[in-house]
Amino acid sequence: MIGAIHIMGIVNLTPDSFYAKSRAGADVLPRIASMLAEGADVIDLGACSTRPGSPQPSLEEEWARLEPALTEIAGYTPSETCAPPHMGRGVYPAISVDTYRAEIVRRTYDIIGPFMVNDISAGQLDPEMLPTVGRLGLPYVAMHMRGTPVNMQQFTDYSPDVATEVVRYFKEFDKKAQDNGIENWLLDPGFGFSKTLAQNYELLWRMEELQVLGKEILVGVSRKSMIYKVLGITPEEALEATQTVQYAALARGATWLRVHDVAPAVKTALRFIQEKC
Repeated sequence: MIGAIHIMGIVNLTPDSFYAKSRAGADVLPRIASMLAEGADVIDLGACSTRPGSPQPSLEEEWARLEPALTEIAGYTPSETCAPPHMGRGVYPAISVDTYRAEIVRRTYDIIGPFMVNDISAGQLDPEMLPTVGRLGLPYVAMHMRGTPVNMQQFTDYSPDVATEVVRYFKEFDKKAQDNGIENWLLDPGFGFSKTLAQNYELLWRMEELQVLGKEILVGVSRKSMIYKVLGITPEEALEATQTVQYAALARGATWLRVHDVAPAVKTALRFIQEKC
């Protein structure tokens, strides 16, 4: 943690994530160790690509990608100076799993115990998700999205506007979280999900309005199309622009950055803290 800012490092266990360098196979433990050493607080494991239009794997396909990594993590033998990656730092476990399926949450818990659930659908794609998270007492990331990853870009009509709708959405989610015994949850505005390029930036400029929920805000903009399409570049060329957008998010209330590049994100957070002081 840098000041009050947390860094979540992305490790994709998928063959089709939009940023190829985020994909991991047999190198998952060295990748996790490297990110933690660079300053990540949490490592987010994803076994199901959720980029716009992406086909969704079956539950068993997702689990076949995730289980070997979890088994490695659970069996990791630490040195005297390095805690196991699933033990975490502070109040948060060091492993997060990016899934919208409650069964994946249950199976993951059986292998590594407490972890953070990162759900792009805020429980909308699986009615068992919120009861499962509440029963297990897990920290939870709730993201704003409409539809599914396959069709979400068809649902970008907001009334009166995207920022007002996202605030309303999370006020309703807060009630669901309370009903299911979920106390520790983070708010993710869902940049790139069910939003046009213009709506992404409108939401970014108005992020301070999300603070009315009283929840920590997690922002995932790393190398996304809202950055590289505007600039006419590729995801591989979007690191510096990503840092600029991340800084803008921190200035508007974000306290978590979900990133592909941990060390540069740490530098961005340090710069923000120094200039703020």
